[in-house]
Amino acid sequence: MSSVVVIGAGQAGSSLVAKLRNAGFEGPVTLIGAEPAPPYQRPPLSKKYLLGEMALERLYLRPESFYAENGIDLRLGRRVEAIDRQGREVRLGDEVIAYNHLVLTTGSTPRRLPASIGGNLAGVFTVRDLADVDAMAPRFEPGRRVLIVGGGYIGLEAAAVAAKKGLEVTLVEMADRILQRVAAPETSDYFRALHAAHGVDIREGVGLDTLLGEDVVRGARLSDGSELAVDFVIVGVGIAPATQLAELSGLTIDNGIRVDALGRTSDPDIWAAGDCASFPHGGGRIRLESVPNAIDMGECVADNIMGAGREYVAQPWFWSDQYDVKLQIAGLNTGYDRIVTRPGDGEGAVSYWYYRGPRLLAVDAMNEPRAYMVGKRLIEAGKSPDPSVVADPGVELKSLLRG
Repeated sequence: MSSVVVIGAGQAGSSLVAKLRNAGFEGPVTLIGAEPAPPYQRPPLSKKYLLGEMALERLYLRPESFYAENGIDLRLGRRVEAIDRQGREVRLGDEVIAYNHLVLTTGSTPRRLPASIGGNLAGVFTVRDLADVDAMAPRFEPGRRVLIVGGGYIGLEAAAVAAKKGLEVTLVEMADRILQRVAAPETSDYFRALHAAHGVDIREGVGLDTLLGEDVVRGARLSDGSELAVDFVIVGVGIAPATQLAELSGLTIDNGIRVDALGRTSDPDIWAAGDCASFPHGGGRIRLESVPNAIDMGECVADNIMGAGREYVAQPWFWSDQYDVKLQIAGLNTGYDRIVTRPGDGEGAVSYWYYRGPRLLAVDAMNEPRAYMVGKRLIEAGKSPDPSVVADPGVELKSLLRG
């Protein structure tokens, strides 16, 4: 009987094993996770969980009993040390587990500050897993001074939580503006103003020179020569695909573990899904770091293990919660040459529509769920309404779907 071993017990791995069982797969299924907790949601870690508004058990993707009840051998707190591709086995310490199909859903790892500038000092944190957030949570006390390095979504979300808890927040972004890599200047302007209204000191075009302190961080010197006294630091300078195990196994790496349209790696018995995998898209290759991609790609690989032969077609969408603003993003804005602004209903409601020539690429919607849903459906259908019509608040959004 065919067996499946999945390395990585995050969103992609959990979705994959659940889909296998729901689709009727009857062979042995093993899900191996390096963390001691069962598979859990990551997005609330830096928001509701850190704020104390969500209990640990509510983070879990499924009750822990789900895995045993469905015949899934869940191995927690275990790290796979090696993959024997010839023997089709994985090694965990002294234990060896055989597989017919192996799936890598190893996710990603946060980029850290180098030790040469104080990245190894106590009080310097990243925001990636449960242990990270549990370690920093006690420091979120009113009046504490936190430096956030990086003006992407992770950094801005951490800044919002810290400001809501009454901390003094300074955020530095080495690029000319926050969100420069992922969003238009209009979206950057929106969130800069939002954070300024909540007392966050955002410094753009300013990098970190070095952290100050002996064993524990006490301050920071910035690239403009200024110095800050800080109680702790949060680093949000991006993530990298977790490919080390794949590399050691000799699999092809291409901005992540390279897979074909079905999710299969350069070894026909090994698959990959989620943050760690790069896949064909629009004549090129991309790697997506999002919950929807992890779920959809994990389920697609599960189908293909069972012989479906289904190509993975990504429908990118993302979100971010900051203060009382929900940002929802549909599509990928790569290569845009025009932004169309559509005023929304209610305070702080607006959407920005990205075009390349006549083609609609993506939508950023702030407190505008209708604009997000309509934009998402248009992009998925390959429809591009006239920009002047989109910009007219007198035009009903739903009418764009009929165009």
